[in-house]
Amino acid sequence: MIICTNKMEYPLRTQCQRVHKQVMVNGEKERVSLLFMKALVSRGSVDAVSQQMASHPQYLESFLRTQHYILHMDGPLPLPYRHYIAIMAAARHHCNYLVYLHSAQFLRVGGDPLWLQGLEAAPPRLRLLDHINKVLAHQPWLTACSHIQTLLKSGEQCWSLAELVQAVVILAHCHSLCSFVFGCDTDSDFVPLSKSPNGTPPTFCPFDAANGNTNVPQLLATPSEHITRRRSLDSSCDMVCLKERIQKSQEEREKREERLLQTQTLQQTDMEEEEEMIFFTDPTRFITDPDLCYQEFARREEDHFQVFRVQDYSWEDHGFSLVNRLYSDIGHLLDDRFRSVTTLPSMHSPDLKRAIWNYIHCVLGIRYDDYDYGEVNQLLAQDLKLYIKAVACFPDATKTPVCPLSLAPLKTSERIHVNLLIMEARLQAELLYALRAITQYMIA
Repeated sequence: MIICTNKMEYPLRTQCQRVHKQVMVNGEKERVSLLFMKALVSRGSVDAVSQQMASHPQYLESFLRTQHYILHMDGPLPLPYRHYIAIMAAARHHCNYLVYLHSAQFLRVGGDPLWLQGLEAAPPRLRLLDHINKVLAHQPWLTACSHIQTLLKSGEQCWSLAELVQAVVILAHCHSLCSFVFGCDTDSDFVPLSKSPNGTPPTFCPFDAANGNTNVPQLLATPSEHITRRRSLDSSCDMVCLKERIQKSQEEREKREERLLQTQTLQQTDMEEEEEMIFFTDPTRFITDPDLCYQEFARREEDHFQVFRVQDYSWEDHGFSLVNRLYSDIGHLLDDRFRSVTTLPSMHSPDLKRAIWNYIHCVLGIRYDDYDYGEVNQLLAQDLKLYIKAVACFPDATKTPVCPLSLAPLKTSERIHVNLLIMEARLQAELLYALRAITQYMIA
């Protein structure tokens, strides 16, 4: 008798592969669920950015760990300062999403609501950051030792070196996060909500509605839900729809009403005034010199800007050790982010990932002597290059959905992967410029 082993083993092998794949998928889902649960415990909501990154849980974990550390854990800067600096950074790119988010966080950690009236209402020490903020955001190659010296030697308003390093990390983190927000079209989907005439519970974050958190007041739903509800109330079946919603959310409504009854105090009145201020926070309040924007680095030879050569100052050999020494452990967290994004499972080849990374650094004035830049033109289609450059250098100019044809055939997770590469490459570029300037100040 002749036994065809291949035919007998094939179904078993296929079944094992399916089981292995299912275990991997279930493991990834559990990992994402755990991350979201942690976010719910620490912040009371899962923000839209985290939901976008959920297709890459390995990176999401690293990102959330770093963001939590710089905004909430031990560090030289007070918590309100950290969120205000984040507001300043996001405002440079007119990112309503992040300005709104950090305005709410700023008030939650005890920030003075008067500061949200604009940059001129902030303390002088914070206003001193304005120049390095706009330079890092738009033309990071202009970052100079003199900027560091101004901040560290400004009399009573001077910054310590440790404070400045944390501030720079927050600025670079939020600038690059703006690229991800606009690249994934998160900001265009976000519209600040009008204030509820009935007030809101003090523990409610207005951002929860946009995050898919169903345990929020009905009057503060997302814009699309608000439009849907308004249309349904104008139709003949409005009462039927309303009754169905009431029945489904009866328990949640009772809890909300109980919280509302408990907050009819002067404290709630103060909080409502603060929340109203958030709803109408305009990013332009926090910026100066609005005409400053990205300019082609390669076309500015007349200004004699020198190319930043990585063999002279790199993250691995210089930036990592400096930032880790002045801001404990942040170097390890950032390094983990850079490594995570470049090692994510993807249909993109390692050569393509490197081409994207090096191209972003190139348009920001950073060059690798050991890299053949001819590969950029070979591996990156023209429309993909335009997309990368727009999202990395002037994300706020992409007010409409940005999705070139070269990205359309890709899965959502792959498009997000490209945006993650853009974000991390830009983050590292800004840090390199800032840390090099700090190094020059320290050895001067």
